[in-house]
Amino acid sequence: MSWSIDPAHTRVQFAARHLMVSTVRGEFKAFSGEVEFDPARPEATRVSVDVQTASVNTNDAKRDGHLASADFFEAAVHPSMTFRSTRVDGVKGEHARLTGDLTIKGVTHPVTLDVTFHGLAKAPWGTTSAGFEAKGKLNRRDWGLTWNMPLETGGVLVGDEITLTIDAEIVKQA
Repeated sequence: MSWSIDPAHTRVQFAARHLMVSTVRGEFKAFSGEVEFDPARPEATRVSVDVQTASVNTNDAKRDGHLASADFFEAAVHPSMTFRSTRVDGVKGEHARLTGDLTIKGVTHPVTLDVTFHGLAKAPWGTTSAGFEAKGKLNRRDWGLTWNMPLETGGVLVGDEITLTIDAEIVKQA
């Protein structure tokens, strides 16, 4: 069954350590994706997502501009990052692991996300939706996102570990 990601009801979020003492949270505002999903066969799920790198939003315009620059996403040269699933395993009730290839700045590495299925719902206007939450961690340096500054007190300005959280609603296509 074919489904589309509903951008009005989906959030693609990330978090990183800042100054080694706090956490900066952000999200990408522009993305699209298609999902092949059969609730009776979750292990056969396939996911394809494109995220517009210039849509990064941390509620700080200066930081957002820096993240879109060549120091990080280089959005002018690499306007999108992609995720293409390669397998689903560990299906237990509403939980599973989704593994796929994440490409950022032309560099591709596998990423595994822990996924929770929140169920199906039929909207009053007749569409059917499914809800999911996916969480995972990655090291930004693996994708060439290496910019940083050492701190006088030790450590660095931006942590290497990035936490991803995706709250997704997908809509079944006719």
